[in-house]
Amino acid sequence: MLRAGAGALLGAALPAAARGRRAPSFIVVLADDLGWGDVGSNGATMIATPALDRMAREGVRMTDFYASANVCTPSRAGLLTGRYPIRTGLAHEVIQAKDTNGLPPSEVTIAEALKPRYATALIGKWHLGHVEPFWPPTVQGFDLFHGLPYSHDMRDLGLYTAGPGVELTREDPDLQTLTERFFDRALAFVEAERARPFFLMLALTAPHLPLRPGAAHAGHSQAGPYGDVVEEVDAGVGRLLDRLKALGLDRDTVVIVTSDNGPWFDGSAGPHRDAKGGSGWDGGYRVPFIVRAPGYLPAGRVSDAIAMNTDLLPTLLAMAGQPLPPNVAIDGKDLTRVWTAGAASPHDALLLFNNERVAGIRTQRWKLVVRSYYRGYELPLDRFGLPLLFDIARDPGERYNVAQRHPDVAKDLLARLAAARATFEPMGVRRAPERLPAGL
Repeated sequence: MLRAGAGALLGAALPAAARGRRAPSFIVVLADDLGWGDVGSNGATMIATPALDRMAREGVRMTDFYASANVCTPSRAGLLTGRYPIRTGLAHEVIQAKDTNGLPPSEVTIAEALKPRYATALIGKWHLGHVEPFWPPTVQGFDLFHGLPYSHDMRDLGLYTAGPGVELTREDPDLQTLTERFFDRALAFVEAERARPFFLMLALTAPHLPLRPGAAHAGHSQAGPYGDVVEEVDAGVGRLLDRLKALGLDRDTVVIVTSDNGPWFDGSAGPHRDAKGGSGWDGGYRVPFIVRAPGYLPAGRVSDAIAMNTDLLPTLLAMAGQPLPPNVAIDGKDLTRVWTAGAASPHDALLLFNNERVAGIRTQRWKLVVRSYYRGYELPLDRFGLPLLFDIARDPGERYNVAQRHPDVAKDLLARLAAARATFEPMGVRRAPERLPAGL
């Protein structure tokens, strides 16, 4: 387990120019439902993403990066806590407007772990509880919150602000200007806190439905309104990078762009199978991931090391020279050597959950899928003697089951699956019975 000395180890791995600098600042731009294949550096041809492509040229792009869930709420819980969402009680579906659950106050977020050395802000979408004691996000370590309680297709929707000396205030949001406003508020936070390290979570609502591109971007993309919205996000990232440069913060700031899950009804998962909400398939979990930090990371590195958004907490804490939260089971791993030295993944395997059940296991080469949806049913494939084994190195689209060709691999992953089920599934809080077709 990573300890306080990780910062010293990181210093040895960083470029010499990075040593002796102040602690890095962090900006995590979390898109909502952005597909793996919607970014130019991942092969997009109908959507222009010059700022994200520039980040990839000047930083590190991870090709095999996973969200910790295939839908919104659990994925965000996993990212902020470094823990599989089932540990937090939020693995089942997403929080709805009438729900009263949320991220337990006992959970330690990245923001809480970085305080008091860091100024912290969450700008954008929260979706981790909108009633006390889970609300507003300032209860989870954020000095400033400016954003929405949940997705912008839900009602009753308000744009809220809370922070130092500011009571929680509400206004009606204009969906067409929301992305621009979020970037504007993010830039203002960066400028206000430029004298000390900061952590900014910029959790956009785009490109989640409904699609409301700003006037400057509407009608510009070959990919329709979805493409317009993605291009607006890209333009905002470009503005952010330019402002960091103008403020002299460019080399000291780690900028990450990723997504909370795969694409929904619009968007591309690239070569990967299925989409947001699909059970064990990569299209719902595998997301774009680019990290840029000129003072700390090399340019132009592409890594196929398997990783997950739960890795952000231990990685950012390592870069900040901060210890992990004590007495907490952290599932994420430190990625600093992957980024700085091209090291192999620190993970032996990643677990993919569909709600509160283990739906798949990914190792560096192999992927085992044991749950899939069919005509309203979620089928436990392994129960029917049909676990699906894929050689991801040769078949990233998960098209051809090779379990019979590689029985030892299948046996090993099924044993890991059984162990993971025994460890995690009893933690579920919404353990619904299986719903199977008649006769099965």
